[in-house]
Amino acid sequence: MHALIVLSHPEPQSFNAAMARQAVAALTQAGHTVDLADLHAEGFDPVSDRRNFTTAADPTYLKLQAEEMQATGAGGFAPDLERQIARLEAADLLILQFPLWWFGLPAMLKGWVDRSFAMGRIYGDGRMYDTGRFRGRRALLSLTTGGAPAGYTPEGLHGDIDGVLRPIRRGILEFVGFDVLASEVVWQPARLTGAERAAALDRWAARLAGIGTETPEGAGRY
Repeated sequence: MHALIVLSHPEPQSFNAAMARQAVAALTQAGHTVDLADLHAEGFDPVSDRRNFTTAADPTYLKLQAEEMQATGAGGFAPDLERQIARLEAADLLILQFPLWWFGLPAMLKGWVDRSFAMGRIYGDGRMYDTGRFRGRRALLSLTTGGAPAGYTPEGLHGDIDGVLRPIRRGILEFVGFDVLASEVVWQPARLTGAERAAALDRWAARLAGIGTETPEGAGRY
């Protein structure tokens, strides 16, 4: 497979960055090719506006979906965005690596989705869910939390982690056709010992060694 790992964390020495590096090493060792998109290191601009395009369907009123459709037919995506879309299109396996901030994606990663999941190129014309462009390809969320696992149960303070993540897994990944694998969650890495963090990285590597044979579990329920 060809894997795209999209890392969103501003600190290169963070545990999220360590998980991304571990994923690159494990997948490469398993014989896969890997593209690491470190959004902060690359200086990715998460703001979606007219700068996304070199063409204009309507120069007087910006409707992003209409402009995305126009750019799809005319080759009119700005070079920086075209690069990100092409990376996504090439992926057999997509891993989003991030800290869970305010029950969702960090703004940098959400902006990557907003810009890169362009209508016409990635979805549209009836291509969604079971008929999505990425049907048969795999995706998963790999994330860290600030809270303990007991808080992310159906009876916990924050609610079931599957419910927290479902808008991302269903509304983004499954929407464009990806088969969604179980999320990789490392609970409270800031509170773990060095040995515990190393063990979590080893478990992640061991899982990735067989990621091509995992059975998708879907987006889960609220």
